Amino acid sequence: MQLSREDLLQAYRKMRMIREFEDAVHEEFSAGNIPGFVHLYAGEEASGVGVCMHLDDRDAIASTHRGHGHCIAKNCDERGMMFEIFGRKEGLCGGKGGSMHIADLSKGMMGANGIVGGGPPLICGAALSAKTLKTGGVAVAFVGDGASNQGTTFESYNLAKVWNLPAIFVVEDNGYAESTASTWSVAGSQVERAKGFGMKSYEVDGHDFFAVWEAAREAIEQARNGGGPSLLHVKLNRYYGHFEGDAISYKAPGEIEAIKAAKDSLMIFRNRVSEAGLLDGAAMDAVDKECREKIAQCVVEAKAGAMPTEADLLTDVYTSAY
Repeated sequence: MQLSREDLLQAYRKMRMIREFEDAVHEEFSAGNIPGFVHLYAGEEASGVGVCMHLDDRDAIASTHRGHGHCIAKNCDERGMMFEIFGRKEGLCGGKGGSMHIADLSKGMMGANGIVGGGPPLICGAALSAKTLKTGGVAVAFVGDGASNQGTTFESYNLAKVWNLPAIFVVEDNGYAESTASTWSVAGSQVERAKGFGMKSYEVDGHDFFAVWEAAREAIEQARNGGGPSLLHVKLNRYYGHFEGDAISYKAPGEIEAIKAAKDSLMIFRNRVSEAGLLDGAAMDAVDKECREKIAQCVVEAKAGAMPTEADLLTDVYTSAY
């Protein structure tokens, strides 16, 4: 299946928007302007965008504590996200959730999640709902390699397979379960684990947008057509520490710089489409400028935004399905 020029520009814009967003949050957090805790997604852009380009508003995703990239890939408003991270009233969750709890149900974004392995059970519920109501929707859980060891994740694999749910599990393996190399902390192959549950599985290079896009297309089409769940083992790297303020002493000197030089998903994308004559550098440079300016404006507005008031404390405590 061939991606159109518009599709390619959309993919590049999403990846660049994530990179600019995360770099800006890094700078603002380092300057002491952002409250709470922050985990950044820079370097992993091709994974979230490659998967979410196949989704629409009827589809649901559940994220991790590293959720900004997934939010942007699922079309959440960047301005509302920035306000949320700064704890402002105009944030997507009223400034109450912050970085680790951004959600927008209108976009099918069930939320970033501070619970390791908290997302898979949520998407089993969303997938069951889609199957029962015959919406044609699918549900996607993004998890890290550390969360792949959680009982909640295993039980979700089992449930999704037994009930033949339209669910996809995306394991984003950045090589470190927090600060421990995943070769030590996460035993065995994610692909073989999926086979143990009877699920179709894929292993892809998470720096290659096209590899992720193709594997996700097959998995999502299978789920939409009643073929049940799949797992994508996406191998990638992040450019910042596990959390902002992490000394990153567990990585070798120069490791991150070497990864940036060799495995930058944006540069890989640019080189691929330029060499194929699908997009020219000027068009992508214009996207870079557009995204940089938009995120800079989001930061300015978020800093000046109003804080939640005392009256906001008891709002959104309960919700009704009726």
